[in-house]
Amino acid sequence: MKALSIKDIAKKAEVSITTVSFILNGKAAQMRISKAVIEKVEAIIKEMEFKPNQVARSLRTGNTKTIGLLVEDISNPFFASIARKIEDKAYKKGYKISYSSTENNPAKAKDLIEMFKSRQVDAYIIAPVPGIEDDIKLLLAEGIPVVIFDRNLPDLDVNSVAVDNFNGTYIATEYLINKGKKNIAFVTVDVHVDQMDNRFLGYQKALKDHGQLFNTALYTEIPFNNPDDNTDAQLKLMFELNPEIDAVLFSTNYLAIKGLGVLKQINKQINEDFTIISYDDHDVFRLHTPPISVVDQPIEEIAERIIDIVLHELANSNNPLNRRGLSKVVLQPHFIER
Repeated sequence: MKALSIKDIAKKAEVSITTVSFILNGKAAQMRISKAVIEKVEAIIKEMEFKPNQVARSLRTGNTKTIGLLVEDISNPFFASIARKIEDKAYKKGYKISYSSTENNPAKAKDLIEMFKSRQVDAYIIAPVPGIEDDIKLLLAEGIPVVIFDRNLPDLDVNSVAVDNFNGTYIATEYLINKGKKNIAFVTVDVHVDQMDNRFLGYQKALKDHGQLFNTALYTEIPFNNPDDNTDAQLKLMFELNPEIDAVLFSTNYLAIKGLGVLKQINKQINEDFTIISYDDHDVFRLHTPPISVVDQPIEEIAERIIDIVLHELANSNNPLNRRGLSKVVLQPHFIER
């Protein structure tokens, strides 16, 4: 049976979630909530056998010393690196990290948020999936610290740490153009979230600014969770149909790794006449011959800023005057030429 939530109480009492939250957290008088409303909500809480330890009041005490981390795919090298560094930094401050993968599935993300609620985690760090905005709003209404990262939700007033993905692909594309490349392919995934869309837009804008036309034939979308054989076939087809390609910019490191495998299969050499660049670094790119240039995200700084925001929120959850307002952090990626 699903645990009762503050939303259930608010619905039955016909009041806002925020009103119920204030009553549960002993702030009804401070917020000038009428005695009649307070009594009505308290009666419903008693009637529904709603336990305060299921809601924000207990969550905000920090008793569990646990932070929930939701990412797209924990096996993805980028998210794995972020999770590891967040875990290390949180542990030094006395917190443990519980993490899961959403697989870009909003239904799964919603279920995982409910699971973390049942575990009474003290805060949430989320690489959000479009469609869970209301779930995040509910967490915020309950006074639970939330930081989103990697991708943005423009319509949500929430702490965020992001990287300038547009600039990352812009400087990579500009680098290729300055190397004399005229037919630069762009390979990405078919997941249209903020950070992936901005990577494409940066590539497209760099072409335009340097007088090159965007050629749809050189743009390839790989379905998310595509079987390896299908991805290989799609990349091979791109190279077969467009022999003029002289450079490829991959929007993720796992796509670039797949690309390296396909290039080996078709015996296409990476040299002065043909270059590839990956968005996000990986050990494979340093060890490859020749080594692969990358757009490197500042993983250490991302993790540092996320934990700094979360710990500040937790430390001041009961002292609103000490809270510093929303943090909207945008970090710059670095281009590594190899």
